Amino acid sequence: MGVVREQRAEFGVQPMCAGLGLARASYYRMQRSNAPLAIDRRHPRALSVKERDDVLEVLNSQRFWDQAPGEVYATLLDEGRYLCSERTMYRILAENQQVRERRDQIHHPQYQAPELIATRPNEVWSWDITKLLGPARWTYFYLYVILDIFSRYVVGWMLAYRESAQLGKKLIEQTIERQNLDPKALTVHADRGPAMTSKAVAFLLAELGVTKTHSRPYVSNDNPYSESQFKTMKYRPEFPERFGCYQDAHRFLSEFFPWYNHEHHHSGLGYLTPYDVHYGLAEKRREQRAGVLQEAYERNPERFVRGLPQPALLPTAAWINKPKEIPSPESVQAFNPSIIDIEQKNGFHNCPITNATPSGKGNSRGENRTSEDVVV
Repeated sequence: MGVVREQRAEFGVQPMCAGLGLARASYYRMQRSNAPLAIDRRHPRALSVKERDDVLEVLNSQRFWDQAPGEVYATLLDEGRYLCSERTMYRILAENQQVRERRDQIHHPQYQAPELIATRPNEVWSWDITKLLGPARWTYFYLYVILDIFSRYVVGWMLAYRESAQLGKKLIEQTIERQNLDPKALTVHADRGPAMTSKAVAFLLAELGVTKTHSRPYVSNDNPYSESQFKTMKYRPEFPERFGCYQDAHRFLSEFFPWYNHEHHHSGLGYLTPYDVHYGLAEKRREQRAGVLQEAYERNPERFVRGLPQPALLPTAAWINKPKEIPSPESVQAFNPSIIDIEQKNGFHNCPITNATPSGKGNSRGENRTSEDVVV
């Protein structure tokens, strides 16, 4: 900096900075920082210290201590007195820490976004309840659905007249038993509805050893798989505007869920059915499709300008709130070694909830009779 300052008259600032590898902005910034500090001068129209003390004394007097500055200002004007403007009264009170919200405000806790990953079936389930319009206004039927987020397979559902924690508890208990799995290897995710956060369901999951997680309040994206499944159901062309009775709704659902599980080709599963992925048939289906594409390519290779077509890839993991990519420790440490120490001390690690247990590929399908799926 000193060389540039001494030789700038002869060679100029830009050539000197370029020769020394110094940015011109840095040079001018240092020049400004070395400049003498400006003197804090009081504005000629500002109140004196004594006048400000007098205003504060009036505001804190017994007559005005429970009134707003606007009320004090108007009262003094009616009495023929003017001390300062209303805004200046607020400034004086703020300088003396006498302006605050008088009523205690509700401070909502900060909820951390759930981060769940499923790499196989029966690892993470998502369950939710949706309303189905009944025959008359203000009448509803309540549909309970438990969905495996990896395979999108509906492992259990129930239609009821009301939303009840006891019904939800019974559905979860029966579904775990029917799927013949180890409850300790399972995570059940739900939103914060009354039935989901009830003690009955919490005690059941704790007793079985099931890990339980919840969405953040008013965040529908924290339970995307259940919401997407409900949308698929309600966007079906045969879904009615209203159901005439309980039996009508039950008949529709008894036809919809077999279609959804066994016939619906899900885009998130490489256009396989949830049944194929849930019960370990995905690889076989993909090999079969690859053979069909191979035959089509051999018959007319000129039609495939990009070479041999391949079927869609099989799903490897299903996330709820997948964390952002974190740079590798080597690259971060090369840039700034102190960052690694800070992260380790602060516990800066995104640890998704997962259950490292053997694959459930060999699990038996179990019976899926209507009498077991529906609780009245």
